[in-house]
Amino acid sequence: MSVKCPKCNSDNPPISKFCKKCGTKLPLPEDISTLPTGHLKTAMKDLTRGSTFAGRYEVIEELGKGGMGTVYRVFDKKIEEEVALKLINPEIAADKKTIERFRDELKIARKIAHRNVCQMYDLGEEEGTYYITLEYIPGEDLKSFIRRSRQFTPETALYIARQVCEGLAEAHSLGIVNRDLKPGNIMIDKEGNARIMDFGIACSPEEKGITGNGVIIGTPEYMSPEQVEGKRADIRSDIYSLGVILYEMVTGKVPFEGDILLSIALKQKTKVPKNPKELNAQVPSDLSRLILRCIEKDKERRYQTPEELISELTKIEKGILAAEREIPKRRLEIKLNKFLKYGGAVIILILLIVAGILLIPKHREPINSIAVLPLENLSGDPEQDYFVDGMTDALITELSKIGALKRVISRQSVMNYKNTDKLLPEIARELNVDAIVEGSVLVIGEKVRIAAQLIEARTDRHLWVESYERDLKDIFDLQSEVARKIAKEIKATMTPEEQIRLGKFTPVNPDVYQLYLRGRFFWNKRTEKDLKKAIEYFEEAVKADPDYALAYAGLADSYQILPEYSSFPSEEAYQKSNEAALKALEIDESLAEAHVSLAANKHDYEWDWVGAEREFKRAIELNPGYATAHFWYAYHLVHLARLDEAIKEIKRAHELDPFSLVINRWVGTVFYNAHRFEEAIDALQMTLEMDPTILNIHMMLGLTYLAKSMYEEALAEFQKEKELRGRWHPRIEACIGITYARMGKRAEAAQVLEDLLERSKKADFIPYYLAHFYFALGENDKGFELLEKASEKLRRPLSSLKVDPLLDGVRSDPRFAALLRKMGLE
Repeated sequence: MSVKCPKCNSDNPPISKFCKKCGTKLPLPEDISTLPTGHLKTAMKDLTRGSTFAGRYEVIEELGKGGMGTVYRVFDKKIEEEVALKLINPEIAADKKTIERFRDELKIARKIAHRNVCQMYDLGEEEGTYYITLEYIPGEDLKSFIRRSRQFTPETALYIARQVCEGLAEAHSLGIVNRDLKPGNIMIDKEGNARIMDFGIACSPEEKGITGNGVIIGTPEYMSPEQVEGKRADIRSDIYSLGVILYEMVTGKVPFEGDILLSIALKQKTKVPKNPKELNAQVPSDLSRLILRCIEKDKERRYQTPEELISELTKIEKGILAAEREIPKRRLEIKLNKFLKYGGAVIILILLIVAGILLIPKHREPINSIAVLPLENLSGDPEQDYFVDGMTDALITELSKIGALKRVISRQSVMNYKNTDKLLPEIARELNVDAIVEGSVLVIGEKVRIAAQLIEARTDRHLWVESYERDLKDIFDLQSEVARKIAKEIKATMTPEEQIRLGKFTPVNPDVYQLYLRGRFFWNKRTEKDLKKAIEYFEEAVKADPDYALAYAGLADSYQILPEYSSFPSEEAYQKSNEAALKALEIDESLAEAHVSLAANKHDYEWDWVGAEREFKRAIELNPGYATAHFWYAYHLVHLARLDEAIKEIKRAHELDPFSLVINRWVGTVFYNAHRFEEAIDALQMTLEMDPTILNIHMMLGLTYLAKSMYEEALAEFQKEKELRGRWHPRIEACIGITYARMGKRAEAAQVLEDLLERSKKADFIPYYLAHFYFALGENDKGFELLEKASEKLRRPLSSLKVDPLLDGVRSDPRFAALLRKMGLE
């Protein structure tokens, strides 16, 4: 099946990247198995996980597709180890001369035995399908690293480039040129070493190689001008490609881009690239000069051998290291001059000790804070987003359980960086963290594969990278293992209890777990419709597995907040939330989320202040980095009038989840209840800048203006809240009426009151706000009557009674103190 050019409509071979007629970039074929070659079609169809190819290679997974063919990770039953298997595309394999030349060149390529080159094994044929076997290297390709990091530090780029160059030098010593050097063909293994993956289209400098029949093999963005012209390639062509890779590593971009082959080819031949330093000021001048020399148009002006380039790379590396040590060296010289004035053996001894300390290589700064960026969905299927986001949440939760980590940024804040183009150091600065964790998730049938890496924010240096694969039923084990590996890498000391919690896991039914993840996906959206959808998924999970604690915790969380986003009856929500939380803790006492839901219910509906505090503290003990626990604990403390403690807890929640709109709003709410109105206004206005559509933000700002007797401003904010909600809301109407009453506009206030009384039977929390209204009108007897009524049944709104600024005018009334005693707040 040919590929149609979207511009000129001409047919092209399936493996073509650019139209042979007009040069336009072609769309990639959706399924390589549709190629017009029966042998390959059959082979590709059979290459599913667990199948065996050529009677020898058991397929583990597909690693990727390229112009040469499709690569698989397989288990070689004969030698009993994993290898990579590349099936050669039929367009290339169809020419027998090409295969013969391929076989001859592979004989040479097999001789390359170097730590920075992937070992080639053999060329074989099975029922008309040609294939190559080569060393399997677990890790991640350089292109992926560049995409994630955007720009490497000069040290990192030099380190990788030198290793690649050493691999090229070994190949060159055997007379081999790669001709398709690019980041996608360079792997970074688990030890952080660069490995050149594909000498599959390599050739001797004396040969023209295996291109032919109008098929271009190579990647235009990395091809030297002579390759673009179809001239013979030599080692200087590989040096050109390496120069382009270096350029991309330090700037995040290739020198020349374009949508059609001709435009890229013309740029490679004629256009002068920008100096890398213009795109990244951190690139040293000597490194910029080296890169630009590598990508000279005239190959005679480039470095002529890999050895020559290695020498320059090493020199620049040493220069950077010397510069880093220059400041301590100068300090040492100053100390030396001062100390020598006084002489004496003791002084000299002290000086030597100081010098030794100053010249010891600096150790890595301690890592106390981490952000887990949204993991990448490698499946390409948006339907899998819920699962990948769930993995991000799970890793955040596991790391949050480690007390030695002072801050693990919460989900809502990191989700702001999903699909972002921001550089990692910039993200780290915005979140104020020492390190970033990022990675990807791929679900294949009943298997899940997670690749993760830890990056030091200050240096943009990769500290650790690992890839894991597990059965879905062992997903909790996988999540804990990743967290333990990161903790070990950053030298975070875990308590025995933390070690037990991170090592504790139970196999889970994959179908049930996916129901749970779907529930959490909708729970995080925080709308009435989505919360009800979340409850449906959690209930399905519980029905499928009555002993699944996480699903009960999800139900408890959903019902706990449902009344805030809907007209769902508070009493019914409380009953359902409490029942689910207790069930979750009966199954697994270590679930911090369930403890928080239980604590919130004790606070809002039972007025069990001691019990609520016990549950909040237990949740924080189990998961010190759980922002929601600190947020709700602040909510608890402010209502007990323990205001300094409340401010400390809400600030802690904000540190853990700086972009959470709800937490930002509650920073202002805590200051409001603490009667620190100017700070409340500042915090609420900052939240408005983040999102002016968040519910209750205009309400809180209006209340704060009301407390400061800024009545016109208060009315404007209440009106904005009313418009934002798009429907009548009793609390908003009550606040508008209270404002009119305090302004002395009795007629307007009376009209609002009449409307409220007309509708009062339909809202379960109206008595509390009606009481405020009557107090504003000076009808205190009616106000206290309504507060008593609210205290008998609808307890939640009364939780703020002790600190509510709207009640400041009636605090001296004995009935107010009596009500506080009844609630256990005095």
